[in-house]
Amino acid sequence: MGLQGEDGYLLSRIADRRDGLVVITGCSGGGKSSLLAELARRGHRVFEEPGRQIVREQDWLGGDALPWTQPLTFAELAVSRSVHNLVSAARLEGAAFFDRGVVDQLAGLERLGLAVPAVIANAAERCRYAETVFVAPPWPEIYRTDAERRHGFEGALAEYEVLLATYRRLDYRLVEIPRRDVAARADFVLGRLGL
Repeated sequence: MGLQGEDGYLLSRIADRRDGLVVITGCSGGGKSSLLAELARRGHRVFEEPGRQIVREQDWLGGDALPWTQPLTFAELAVSRSVHNLVSAARLEGAAFFDRGVVDQLAGLERLGLAVPAVIANAAERCRYAETVFVAPPWPEIYRTDAERRHGFEGALAEYEVLLATYRRLDYRLVEIPRRDVAARADFVLGRLGL
């Protein structure tokens, strides 16, 4: 990619590259990260989940912009990181895959009953991904909690339902990823995209 300077940071390119900006979303603990790792192993450009990055950073820095303490601040940070990832991907050729996106943060705030700030609503409207969004369904057999995922499976299910409704409301077409081994899931996604 190389350095392109400030003039290369073009938000307008997001719209130009929309069809190549592919979101993989869905239920927490549904195998998204392992799927993204497999896509990366096959040479595709992937962007890790911003929310998990923010939690690690806040823990390391001693910050409190965490989803369970300051959900609004956390969402704003995650949306900002998502927009940066979109701009970075728009500089590249070919498809780029994202572990969650701007819409996930919007859905999270709505699920909590919090008012959605204009900046997040604007990001969801202006920072559009490819129309087809791949969804990892609930998969209780592989679900695990960890330092960044503290909620149980029931909480993941509640989050999942709101997430799907939000993507649909924003006119994305949802395609469920089958519960198979990671190679078969990657083959499914790439096959649906013709890659």
